[in-house]
Amino acid sequence: MLNSQEFRNGVADRLDAVAAKVPALSAFVGLDGFVDEILHVVDKRYDAERFDRVPTIAAYGARLSAAAGHSTNVELVNVLTKLGGNGPIMANALASLGLRVSYLGALGYPALHPVFEGFSRRADVASICGPGLTDALEFEDGKIMVGKHYTLKEVNWANICNRYGKDRFALKFASADLVGFVNWTMLPYMSDIWAAIQSDLLPGLLGERRKIFFDLADPEKRTAADIQRALDLIVRFQSRFDVILGLNEKEAYEIARVLGLDASHRDWQGLAQLGLEIQKRVAVDTLVIHPVAYALAVSNGQADVVEGPVCRKPMITTGAGDHFNSGFCLGKLLGLSNADSVLCGATTSGHYVRTAESPRVSDLSQLMRRWPAE
Repeated sequence: MLNSQEFRNGVADRLDAVAAKVPALSAFVGLDGFVDEILHVVDKRYDAERFDRVPTIAAYGARLSAAAGHSTNVELVNVLTKLGGNGPIMANALASLGLRVSYLGALGYPALHPVFEGFSRRADVASICGPGLTDALEFEDGKIMVGKHYTLKEVNWANICNRYGKDRFALKFASADLVGFVNWTMLPYMSDIWAAIQSDLLPGLLGERRKIFFDLADPEKRTAADIQRALDLIVRFQSRFDVILGLNEKEAYEIARVLGLDASHRDWQGLAQLGLEIQKRVAVDTLVIHPVAYALAVSNGQADVVEGPVCRKPMITTGAGDHFNSGFCLGKLLGLSNADSVLCGATTSGHYVRTAESPRVSDLSQLMRRWPAE
């Protein structure tokens, strides 16, 4: 596992050397959109302003379990209302890093929801339906996302063509240096959209191979058949693109279950080996897996594992994985190695959870050189 200061300084130097290329890069990302309420769960309240939060998911689960057969009251305190969804968060992070970003998704229709107004000033933003809603209960050891997804059935190929425009979509899809399709799990027609793109748009693509990124986003609730179809469709994009498939640790184990792989070894060596086995069966250019403390990327039978800047008391965790994805894709777009790109992703996420703000490229190289002690 890579984590020396020499390695981090080297990546910072290589990133700084190519940073001037970033403003010329473009990204076309979609297709979800959420309004996120970041919430803390009250453990003990002392007065109208002061309270202790429930610190861990386990403690919250114990409280809920104790209410079985009875009833209980749970108080949620709003910490922040912000734009949400894997796509808007990733696209917003890419824009902060300096890319020219176009976004299509579920951000309000016919008018944008106010929470996306700032995003619309940083990117070329369009929407075909209303956003989903998420209550994000944050704890020191993770988060519980409670979603209302009824609007997302409107994210389909017919509405893309009618409300955004097929020719407009085709132009963006054919010209962006990076195309990103994320949050497959919550978009019931995403696989059908991919199939339509492959039928209608892929045959006419010309020019050099570009990068396309996919994030399934916690597919546990989807059937094994649905997941397998999605993976098959993702692999088909490899004919015209260098495909990057991003997974967090939980998602990697879920994909392993669908593929019938042994996932019993849960240390970093076991996850690296699992990544190699997944990539053999899901033949994309690059597979990237990002647990909290480290991340790894697999290409051509090699796994590069890099330790990240763990934050014991994060200001925010919702969107950390999407920030990792943006930083990793930035590294790949700039021609950096897998290991270098993993560090770019981990550092992007590390900056975000410490500050609740998306970083600039200069913030990344600075954090690499001044690695946090915690």
